[in-house]
Amino acid sequence: MTATDPPPESPRMPIRQLSETLIDQIAAGEVVERPASVVKELVENALDAGARRIEIATAGGGKSLIRITDDGCGIPEAELPLAVRRHCTSKMEGGLQGIETLGFRGEALPSIGSVARLSLRSRARGASGAHEILVHGGRQDGPRPAALSAGTVIEVRDLFHAVPARLKFLKSDRAESAAITEVVRRIAIAFPGVRFELSGEDRSPLVLPAVDETQAMERIGAIVGESFADNAFALDAGREGVFLAGHAGLPSFHRGTAQHQYVYVNGRPVRDRLILSAIRGAYADVMPRDRHPVCVLFLQVDPRDVDVNVHPAKADVRFRDPGLVRGLVVGAIRAELARLSLRGSTEGADGLLVRFRAGGAGEPAAPAPAHAPRPSFAFSERPAAPYDPARSPSRPLDGRPADFGAFQPSARAERFEETAPAPIRAEFPLGAARAQIGKAFIVAETEDSLVLIDQHAAHERLVYEALKEAIHAKPLPTQMLLIPEVVDLTEAEVERLVAEDEVLKRFGLHIERFGPGAVMVRETPAILGEVDAPALVREIADELTETGSGAGLGGRVDHVAATMACHGSVRAGRRLQAPEMNALLRRMEQVPASATCNHGRPTFIELKLADIERLFGRR
Repeated sequence: MTATDPPPESPRMPIRQLSETLIDQIAAGEVVERPASVVKELVENALDAGARRIEIATAGGGKSLIRITDDGCGIPEAELPLAVRRHCTSKMEGGLQGIETLGFRGEALPSIGSVARLSLRSRARGASGAHEILVHGGRQDGPRPAALSAGTVIEVRDLFHAVPARLKFLKSDRAESAAITEVVRRIAIAFPGVRFELSGEDRSPLVLPAVDETQAMERIGAIVGESFADNAFALDAGREGVFLAGHAGLPSFHRGTAQHQYVYVNGRPVRDRLILSAIRGAYADVMPRDRHPVCVLFLQVDPRDVDVNVHPAKADVRFRDPGLVRGLVVGAIRAELARLSLRGSTEGADGLLVRFRAGGAGEPAAPAPAHAPRPSFAFSERPAAPYDPARSPSRPLDGRPADFGAFQPSARAERFEETAPAPIRAEFPLGAARAQIGKAFIVAETEDSLVLIDQHAAHERLVYEALKEAIHAKPLPTQMLLIPEVVDLTEAEVERLVAEDEVLKRFGLHIERFGPGAVMVRETPAILGEVDAPALVREIADELTETGSGAGLGGRVDHVAATMACHGSVRAGRRLQAPEMNALLRRMEQVPASATCNHGRPTFIELKLADIERLFGRR
């Protein structure tokens, strides 16, 4: 075949109507990704049916068996064939504009029945008996009479037996069981009044008793962790018809992944990128970059202002006004962080107490070598003169005063001028400075606790907040590019950037539209120094596409301020006088977010006197 030869004609395939079974299997590929997806869909159906008790049993990580038992309203005999038929649902009376139920698409049961062996047994309230329908490979059998006192029981066996290729993409039984547990835990947080029981031969049982709405924190603690309540603050805010409630963790209470962030929109658990990005933005300069906050957030939005029909899995949503939602989440969390600036996590004190306890629980000491070197704190070699008990300051009590004045401190100890100690005042949360350890840490005393302060971390936060206040008080100085740079973008990205023009100018970035698919950069923020203007513009455009906010430029400016604060703060190794230490404490009590430094490390650890007394066995 030469370059001039026409390409061979491909045989034309006629257009055919797909079989119902194949259509269901294609839909199942979107709805039923793994056993956890099956559990999610069936538990949501049980909740929509008004169930107050839901039992989930699994085997083989959900691949062999998934059984969901609920005490909901049940399904009448005449509606059982419709329940397992595609696009048949009882939840769409208001159309897509007012969805108020967890399920609504009418795809879950037929999709599951097309790739597994499904049995549905139900007894409607007031019915004389129960009935059962079976679906194997998309084929229905029934309804027929069955034994059941109330509610519904759905069994799913041999998941993906009809499409064995899908089985190869599933993980181990243990991993699939863990995914099911996580799905149930996420749903259970939003429904504290429902009892959940999870059991099976492939897992440890999980029982979450129903609690009153006023005790919802008990359910959250059972799932997120008992320490969450002591290290979180409540949120209750609203703006233009959007309401936010829940709890968010303190900046010093964080985790290595974002799996401990539970977000709900109108009671539906979601993993929405906009909200997750807003959470990151709220904690931007009070938490380490590689750590993630712990939070449980409930957003209440008018159903007409949120689209939940984005994906068959219903984990993503779209808001009519994404900027409003993001601003509410960021603003509410930051406002509480500023109000609770001196509230530190209990994890720091707990870890310190563990290290104080005999045996070093949690961090066992390594065994000493056979010929261990002399420790650094050892006394000097024994003097040549023999030991004289009469002159020893440690001699036994014999009625004569000991000559303690003979003792000379080692060269490592520092002498401090004796001054009148500062009084402890209740209005000072960080108390009064009492000493400085290692020229790096301040020891302060309050009425009921001992506080250890990292002087460098604390001063770094103070300098950083002062720099931010000065920077954001007025538009930033700019540096004009000698040759303006043209950045090629899509038309949609150009529109988003131009719409944020005023915000970008405040941070020193001046752009102009340059044709339908490009912008021209004329000035950049002077504080950033030499900057890759095209890369900066594309980064902001990507952020606008993802979150609807161009806060990334402000974040880069704040990062420069944080670097300047780090290098301009009081360094460890500098001796401070008592007035300086107390002045630092008083300033910390006035500045927002002073419980952590710019990098998210704690600035102080508080030990309650009651805990110290327990260490000495006095309680």
